[in-house]
Amino acid sequence: MVAADAPAHPPATVRLAKFLAHAGVASRRSAETLIAAGRVSVGGQIVTDPARDVGPDSGVTVDGKALAGPEPRVLYMLNKPPGVVSTVRDTHGRTTVLELVPADGLRLYPVGRLDVDTSGLILLTNDGELANRLIHPRFQVPKTYRAKLGGGSVSRDALEALRSGVHLEDGITAPAQARRVSAHEIELTIREGRNRQVRRMCKAVGHPVLALERTRFGPLALAGLELGACRRLGEAEAERLRALACGPAGGAL
Repeated sequence: MVAADAPAHPPATVRLAKFLAHAGVASRRSAETLIAAGRVSVGGQIVTDPARDVGPDSGVTVDGKALAGPEPRVLYMLNKPPGVVSTVRDTHGRTTVLELVPADGLRLYPVGRLDVDTSGLILLTNDGELANRLIHPRFQVPKTYRAKLGGGSVSRDALEALRSGVHLEDGITAPAQARRVSAHEIELTIREGRNRQVRRMCKAVGHPVLALERTRFGPLALAGLELGACRRLGEAEAERLRALACGPAGGAL
């Protein structure tokens, strides 16, 4: 039985890093970096502890800008053109993925990255927790690429090497799914996210990448979305992604 002077619904609190992630500021890992840099205040005082409990009424600010609490969580799928960078901003003045998505005032950021020369499916969201899980290697979210290759006709040995694991300078890759689409084109599905991994894998088996497109991310397919176009994911699509990111490696978001 609740005491007469106790609030029936006490205000929920979460750790500061999680609060920033749910407010769409950054992924939880990036939020911890912001906090450590002294850019976050609670009640007018700089806080450097990401585990500090806060709530909507705690007076959290980032770089002096107040955060009211969680934004409505949204997910966009973009067909990124070559030459567009997968960052929030670019010091060289190149077009970023954020410029191609109608943010409507929300603080969106890309889920992982595609190389500047790579086209295809990239997600943008303000859900930091989901973004972090989708790119974390332990959740093994599959990503499929279509690659046009040099080095002559793609051999059976090259495909078998991709399927078995390729020795790179940062270690052997996990087994991938690989199939030949044509003499000079393959489809490759990986569950890791190393820097320029597909390009390095193909080069290691004797077939440098001439053009690369990501066609699938988890359950989502690029089909039907024109180059440079984006669309907001429906709730059913978002839930499938959340279910994938809450698989055997972790609990609910």
